[in-house]
Amino acid sequence: MTSRRDFLKTSGLVLAGLTAGANAGFMKDKYAEVFTTNRPPLKERKFVSKSIENIIDEVKTNVKNNELIWMFENCFPNTLDTTVNFKIIDGKPDTFVITGDINAMWLRDSSAQVWPYLPFCNKDDELKKLIAGVINRQVKCILIDPYANSFNEGPTGSEWKTDFTEMKPELHERKWEVDSLCYPIRLAYGYWKETGDTFCFDSNWQNAVKKIYITFTEQQRKKGKGSYHFQRLTKTQTDTVANNGFGNPVNPVGLICSIFRPSDDATIFPFLIPSNLFAVVTLKQAAEIFTKVIGDKEFALKLTNLAEEVYKALQVFAIKEHKQFGKVYAYEVDGYGNQLFMDDANVPSLLALPYLNCCKPDDALYLNTRKFVLSFSNPYFFSGKYAEGIGGPHVGMDMIWPMSIIIRALTSEDTAEIKACIYTLMHTHDKTGFIHESFNKNNPSEFSRSWFAWANTLFGELILKVYHTKPYLLNS
Repeated sequence: MTSRRDFLKTSGLVLAGLTAGANAGFMKDKYAEVFTTNRPPLKERKFVSKSIENIIDEVKTNVKNNELIWMFENCFPNTLDTTVNFKIIDGKPDTFVITGDINAMWLRDSSAQVWPYLPFCNKDDELKKLIAGVINRQVKCILIDPYANSFNEGPTGSEWKTDFTEMKPELHERKWEVDSLCYPIRLAYGYWKETGDTFCFDSNWQNAVKKIYITFTEQQRKKGKGSYHFQRLTKTQTDTVANNGFGNPVNPVGLICSIFRPSDDATIFPFLIPSNLFAVVTLKQAAEIFTKVIGDKEFALKLTNLAEEVYKALQVFAIKEHKQFGKVYAYEVDGYGNQLFMDDANVPSLLALPYLNCCKPDDALYLNTRKFVLSFSNPYFFSGKYAEGIGGPHVGMDMIWPMSIIIRALTSEDTAEIKACIYTLMHTHDKTGFIHESFNKNNPSEFSRSWFAWANTLFGELILKVYHTKPYLLNS
């Protein structure tokens, strides 16, 4: 089998031996261009944070790459500029966060969209309130339905109201994804660690976490298939679920079923490994809050025991022998011995495990898995004229997700690889100044979703990380 590196050599796609370069015409006089901000006018922005504006000005002052700072200025505040609806309801902050071009709030996306702003909370009380509002709104959502992945701002109904599942008017969509209940815990835990504020951990938050615990244990399926089922009338196979909406069979070995992936595509084998690893981390985080803040050691022990049970099952059923790469994490398994070797760009992914604190970047098993997912042995790894990266079935073949390139850089300790990833992102945004959901490996002008706030903010997170750790790369 041809290796990724051999393919790059034979194809002539060389940038630090890692990624494809843009053609000469695309590069001509690029840094001589004048880049005008694509942000909304000040009076039209949804939320303005002084601390975020200050860091944007600082980066603009110290980074001399005009296109890069233009992209950073467009992307990093995009969530605040365009997607947040901040209110005070019943004396508490409440923040509804749309995902961008879809007027609904995903538990996953909303957490990830505001995550990079956490380090600035202590310098900005209004920003701190906004993020506390996201936590409070997510609690409301989970208490409405822990199986739903996305919500309306009110009981307005949805285009998906005819799905064969238990829809409520507050729901936008009801695809059960384990990570949808992990991300709110991650955000609340990160907020607490950053600010020391415990105001969010009220009885509603505690009840939401107890619902998460019940949902996770139900989806271990030790006592049958559970209450959740989902089907949709559609021509897209990944938008509906096999076996009358309960998914393909699993052997109840202690792992948690996720009927859908973070991409909102149906799983093939319901034990989705990146999401189960993420669940281990967030269950332990919730246990720490219940121990140190709430003082409920009994429930904290339940959370810890569940985390340990899932972790032990992962050691037995998630690690598989790949014929080329040796021991790696499979993407999905069923507990019967069947496994799926692939990775998807959406986070949690196998590539993103260190980013979510599921392992260290230098963990031997992760490094083996990383080699696999960034090779042509991963059916959703694509390499073309402009880039290489991971996609997924959600958008289709040959469509690379910039998110995977960003995560590759965020989880890398290799300077050349990080530089190559940033270079690729700079030359595949089709001169829009924003990060898209996906683009064609041979034609960045063919892309999906011009307004995808998660990807924009994640790009800003990457640039800030490099700015603080390897600033010379941004001017190279």
